[in-house]
Amino acid sequence: MAREVQVTFDGADPAGLATFWAEVLGYVPDEPPAGFATWDKALDAWGVPPERRNSASAVHDPDGAGPRLFFQQVPEGKTAKNRVHLDVRAAPGLESDARMAALEAEAARLVRLGAVRVERFEPGGISAGHLVMQDPEGNEFCLD
Repeated sequence: MAREVQVTFDGADPAGLATFWAEVLGYVPDEPPAGFATWDKALDAWGVPPERRNSASAVHDPDGAGPRLFFQQVPEGKTAKNRVHLDVRAAPGLESDARMAALEAEAARLVRLGAVRVERFEPGGISAGHLVMQDPEGNEFCLD
């Protein structure tokens, strides 16, 4: 039986993380529920106060190929290294200098969006080379 996968991020600013990851992956925000023209109209109808309107957000692949990403607000900050992380395949099929140049170009774009560059791993042995990054709230991911 096939299952759908959703990746959930805990954070302080769900809307900000959703905007960042939508830009990284080419995703789009989830549409408002049926019967509502906007999320604000839905939240108004449900009586959600303004201070609770950034408690969750979600984005999805418009082509339906990738998993939905869900962002939920939590009171505590990030305290340790992620045990699971996303690999953003920014240079599939490229090798050596061309691969690393493509990864560096994507890293520069993501830094402009709020990411932090952490470490570069050069190609060699079984590794094709990759960059370790962090999203605006410190969640690690790799450009692969």
